[in-house]
Amino acid sequence: MNSIASLSYRALLSLKHSRLGKRAFSGQTRDITPKSPLWISEEIRDAVNSGKPIVALETTIYTHGFPFPENVALASALESIVRDTGAIPATIGILDGIARVGMSSEELIQLTSPASEHDSPMKVSRRDLAYICGLGFAGKPMSGGTTIAGTMVLAHAAGIRVFATGGLGGVHRGGKMDISADLTELGRTPLALISSGCKGFLDLPRTLEYLETQGVFVATFNDGNEKSDRGPVDFPAFWSRESGVQSPMVVNSEAEAAAIIHAQSLLQIDSGLLFANPIPLDSSIPKDKMDRIIEEAVYTAEKLGISGHRNTPFILKKINELTDSESVRANIALVKSNVAKGAKVAIELSRIQISSRHMSKSGQNLSSHQLATVEPNFEPNPQVKTSKNGNPTMNVMVAGAIAMDFSCDHNPQSVRSDSSETIVFKSSNPAQIAPTLGGVGRNIARAVNLLGKSVRLCSIVGDDICGRAALAEMAKEGQNTRGIRVMSSKDANVSYRTPRYIAFNDSQNELVVAMADMSILENSYSNFSKMWEEDIELLAPRWLVIDANWDTKTLRRLLAGKSTGARIAFEPVSAAKSKRLFSRDTKLGIYPLNQIDIATPNAIELHAMHTAAQDFQHFERQDWQRIIRSMGITPAKIREHLITSAGLNIVGQEIPHKAIALLPFLRCLCTKLGSQGVLVTLLLDAGDPRLSSADYSQWIISRASAQEIGFGGVYMRLFPASVLAHGASKSVNGAGDTFLGVLVAGLSSSSSKELVPEVFIEVAQKGSMMTLNSNEAVHPELGLLKPELEVLENSTSKVIGQAK
Repeated sequence: MNSIASLSYRALLSLKHSRLGKRAFSGQTRDITPKSPLWISEEIRDAVNSGKPIVALETTIYTHGFPFPENVALASALESIVRDTGAIPATIGILDGIARVGMSSEELIQLTSPASEHDSPMKVSRRDLAYICGLGFAGKPMSGGTTIAGTMVLAHAAGIRVFATGGLGGVHRGGKMDISADLTELGRTPLALISSGCKGFLDLPRTLEYLETQGVFVATFNDGNEKSDRGPVDFPAFWSRESGVQSPMVVNSEAEAAAIIHAQSLLQIDSGLLFANPIPLDSSIPKDKMDRIIEEAVYTAEKLGISGHRNTPFILKKINELTDSESVRANIALVKSNVAKGAKVAIELSRIQISSRHMSKSGQNLSSHQLATVEPNFEPNPQVKTSKNGNPTMNVMVAGAIAMDFSCDHNPQSVRSDSSETIVFKSSNPAQIAPTLGGVGRNIARAVNLLGKSVRLCSIVGDDICGRAALAEMAKEGQNTRGIRVMSSKDANVSYRTPRYIAFNDSQNELVVAMADMSILENSYSNFSKMWEEDIELLAPRWLVIDANWDTKTLRRLLAGKSTGARIAFEPVSAAKSKRLFSRDTKLGIYPLNQIDIATPNAIELHAMHTAAQDFQHFERQDWQRIIRSMGITPAKIREHLITSAGLNIVGQEIPHKAIALLPFLRCLCTKLGSQGVLVTLLLDAGDPRLSSADYSQWIISRASAQEIGFGGVYMRLFPASVLAHGASKSVNGAGDTFLGVLVAGLSSSSSKELVPEVFIEVAQKGSMMTLNSNEAVHPELGLLKPELEVLENSTSKVIGQAK
């Protein structure tokens, strides 16, 4: 048995027959619900979101390159090299129909030790991914090792930038253009690949020519053993350091390679990069010797008529025979060297990214010497959490606007004491005008982030001054900007401007009128599928928050995020935009199939949504009428109860009636009523413990007359507003957004399976009050509410339990 086996065969067999091993080999390594064909380990998700260095590793080298248990031993050795160097390994493969990024040792054993020859794993390239994962959904789970192309697709989807392997496929010799899928993948997937060039039996000149056509950057590391500086260096031929074919480019260090990767990313070039790393000198086989062996192996294959997918495995086996296994030993040495090189490149890339954040904060450039001294800081941050079953998930994803806000506060005292206290229209008025970073989506995400929850903002900015300023400010705040896309007007006939919002407030800081330019979001539909659908699927957020700045088509696509298992919160934004939810072309799901779990309109937006639903005949739907009939509510019967729950003034405005009418579409409405407070209206499931609780009885305004549809009753409660001292309000901008951010932050970590907004309303009101007393769109010290929020999160199940 080869000396690489760091795990003994007996130990592996013992594991296979142990309790852990049986679970691993039966495919029950984790309690996985296949919401998505792609599963990313907790460690990898955390590393991606916190900027830690990661190296992707393929699995065909284990499934088709080495026998069991040597393949598992090699996998263990390669992962150890990555970790010992200071990076994180992300082994990628397909197990039971699920593509996995960051496989555990038990999963690798299951993948590489099939129960029988008929159960051998597939070789999975790009073209095979949908097939093998689709059959998994169809109840026919299969497993497979991913090729370079297959690994690149999945690594890129997971947000990994560096991939290390043994050797690249290429163009085969002869007249036919037999081209490896690895080359075309490099032409369309922005990933950096470290390999020892291509196997020597391929046509290296034509391979490099094809890569050039595909727009792939190719360079060879100059390790100092042949030429110096940037003189000619051979593109390596896998087992041999020399090939007789000059490398297109030369890099002298891992830091140079990382700088090239970073620059390519900033330039938004979508092709890959190939960094060839020559095999270590002491393991290299001389070129002339390998040329003779390869010629004989290729001749034998041609003579026997072996071609297509059988060609490469046959030639490799023949070369192994002719070299008396020297080629295999060289293969092991070079892949270990490449993995170590890949880890160093990943570390340098992480260092550069961190230095970029330093520059954005200081507004200064760092010298190369300063760059070399920047140390990565990989302290845990709240970007990724883990669910109880071990699957990683994100607390909140926000799809909404990021904007530059301009607050124009009427300030008559700034001119003279006798100036008018009221705004004079069609004339110039004295004011204090201050720009801040805002936008409904950004404000909500900022609030969630300040409360220590993992959050990603999905938005669009223009390639303009405001867009660059917004991204720089978010970076200074420590917010994740991975989900923000920069759109250039040069790329389309549409004018892409970063959103802007201008609020005109009176001398009491009450909003008089506002103007908003959100056109970039209203022209987003054609770009949506390639922007965030995969993010929603992969990150599996517990809560997806959507603001109404999007066009109707994009709103419908975002609402499809419900299929991932996320709960959805909707922020109506304005009276005009709130109507988009009930347009002629939109058909919202009705309880219990409703897409939206919580909406947070103000009174004007509530009226607007109700009017739109009425105008476009959403109230004529039979499924809506069935829910309303089940409530058993009539105006005469319910008026007294509504007055008790909501107050006479609010009932007089018909706010409770309109909230109830919208309830089948929007399971919970938290209607913001300014100085009157927040009115919570919530549909309860049949059997909800709150229905039988004495503590909740005063707020249960209806009990279902029939429970065949799972509906149990309606909860309605008015939460009074906190008292704000006269003149204490500094800005109304962002107060409502802060309210929703705090509310969703609490719900995303709630220990209860029930929808319990009432538990977090008062702390959300406190957060809103903090923002009212701040010049910022979200109070920068909102994190002071974290202790209170955490107590509530941990107590929600007890609160519901006490209601039983």
